[in-house]
Amino acid sequence: MFYRKAIACVAVLAMMVVAALPLAANTADKQNNRVIVPLNIAILIQDDLVPGVGNEINVTKSFIRGLPGGSRVMIGYITTGTLQVRQPFTSNLAEAAQSLRIPAATTSRSPFNPYVEVIEALKKFDASWKGVNAVLLISDGLDISRGFDSTAAGHTLDLDRAVSEANKRNVAVYTFYAPSVGLTSQSRLAASYGQSSLNRLADETGGKAFFQGSTGFVTFDSYFQRLRETLNAQYARAS
Repeated sequence: MFYRKAIACVAVLAMMVVAALPLAANTADKQNNRVIVPLNIAILIQDDLVPGVGNEINVTKSFIRGLPGGSRVMIGYITTGTLQVRQPFTSNLAEAAQSLRIPAATTSRSPFNPYVEVIEALKKFDASWKGVNAVLLISDGLDISRGFDSTAAGHTLDLDRAVSEANKRNVAVYTFYAPSVGLTSQSRLAASYGQSSLNRLADETGGKAFFQGSTGFVTFDSYFQRLRETLNAQYARAS
């Protein structure tokens, strides 16, 4: 009789554990569908990216609106010789999302490199703010300000300065690669050069680079999902 009761108890416990597994998995899935820790984040979009990037505006808006309360968001466009700030840092997430526009997708808006404007954006972070500081750079990563030299991929002067500025201000840079209407949509070498630069910027500032390893472009859906998971893994324990 004793053994029958013991076996019955073990069976009940096993059933409870099995039943709890889907609930735990669902909870983890829900957590990874949103960022848990408030961010101070500047989202920078290169203005000459291919037209397909314009189709990703809604998923970018969803990411912004899904940030936790207490987050601050800045929206900027990297265009010829300047950083166009569409929305200064604000805690109004709906307002920040609404400020997004479709990139111009024309070579007339092409910057010589995105890193000068990244440095300008980094200077807009306030040292008194609490919480996690981050930049999301959506760019082809290509620096041709001093000519196109594939041997210098990932080691240009302005990229070095961007890494230094981000580390000085304790800002992690996350990067999404997308080709521009110029060289990176036409040349695998140029695309590889840009991706190498974006990867170094992310790696040396505590962020992460997301790209598909080709000159093509598909969607940001998987990028944003992986970004949420990365942010949660990096910062949730510290909250």
